[in-house]
Amino acid sequence: MDITNIKDYMQTVGQNARAASRLMAKADTASKNRALIAMADAIRRDEKNLLTANAHDLESAKAKGLGSAMIDRLALSAKSVASMADGLLQIAALPDPIGEMSDLNYRPSGIQVGRMRVPLGVIGIIYEARPNVTADAAGLCLKAGNAAILRGGSEAIHSNQAIAACVKEGLTSAGLPETAVQVIETSDRAAVGELITMKAFVDIIVPRGGKGLIERIANEACIPVIKHLDGICHVYIDDQADFDKAIRIADNAKTQRYGTCNTMETLLVHEGIAKQILPPLCDIYLEKGVELRGNQAACAIISRMKQASEEDWRTEYLAPILNIAVVSGLDEAIEHITRYGSQHTDAIVTENLTRARRFLREVDSSSVMVNASTRFADGFEYGLGAEIGISTDKIHARGPVGLEGLTSQKFVVLGEGQIRQ
Repeated sequence: MDITNIKDYMQTVGQNARAASRLMAKADTASKNRALIAMADAIRRDEKNLLTANAHDLESAKAKGLGSAMIDRLALSAKSVASMADGLLQIAALPDPIGEMSDLNYRPSGIQVGRMRVPLGVIGIIYEARPNVTADAAGLCLKAGNAAILRGGSEAIHSNQAIAACVKEGLTSAGLPETAVQVIETSDRAAVGELITMKAFVDIIVPRGGKGLIERIANEACIPVIKHLDGICHVYIDDQADFDKAIRIADNAKTQRYGTCNTMETLLVHEGIAKQILPPLCDIYLEKGVELRGNQAACAIISRMKQASEEDWRTEYLAPILNIAVVSGLDEAIEHITRYGSQHTDAIVTENLTRARRFLREVDSSSVMVNASTRFADGFEYGLGAEIGISTDKIHARGPVGLEGLTSQKFVVLGEGQIRQ
């Protein structure tokens, strides 16, 4: 396919995707699962090729001076290649949502009215760095009966094309159209501009990447967007928390991995226990090289902590930097999260059930947790097999978006000859 004329190229991609979506909508579960299993087998078999392609991308990224967080997201390993394959197998093992009918009820007229779950159609996914998104997105869109147009970042183009070859092999081996998943072959940014305005061919856009990318897509797209802008996640340690749990959770939420959207960026601590829990907890952070920034009360307890600015509380660092605020209690903690949070993921550590329930009810985020690390806010951990992304919107899909989030519902009516009087 000629990719020199971006507009014509993208129009062809869109036409192919729309045609493939009609075939995918009626594909049976067995065929979809065969394709997923074949994709997983191809990825395992081609591990060496995938790592070689990824090494090429990493070398180019480092030469361009890309930041450590981006490099971390870009890198593949034998373990992550195996995880990609496992993710596809897990998607294959999930129940097929398509065609499922629910809420069937008889009406006074004698008709039955219910809902049927159906594919969205064509899903355009725009993402940066993470090559594993290529496999995850392909698998989820396929199982949900959709066609997908995937546009990865230029920094991962070799990795993405290598994974795309495995995806295509899986589709054809199962008798499904290879154009059901198309990975854009050009790194020209004009392709994104075309993709997000092709209303005739694309039903939903899902951007995954930095805030700049997502803001651009949200502002310029002529198609509905499933998105989140920031992952400003909080953990609040209550004065009725178990100290061992609190330290484990607060450590893991920040340091298990720095460059992810569900990593804690601000720790809130009840003033009643701050002097007892902050010193040992901050020793852990400082030993791991985490820079600490806090409010006045926190800085008074930890001398090696910098004063946090107003902007710090609103920042998603994706780096070993952590804000810490000592607060008067649950009300101030919720107020802080409401003011500075991004409605992504927030957690409370407490043994007080009443406070835990208040936190769950009053914190308006897509994932709210009690006594667990924010790092669990992930489709794989939620049992979705994988995720297409995380949505902080309130319409259609919210939180990690798995199979169900990639479908819609239509009303179905079952009658026996009834007519309206």
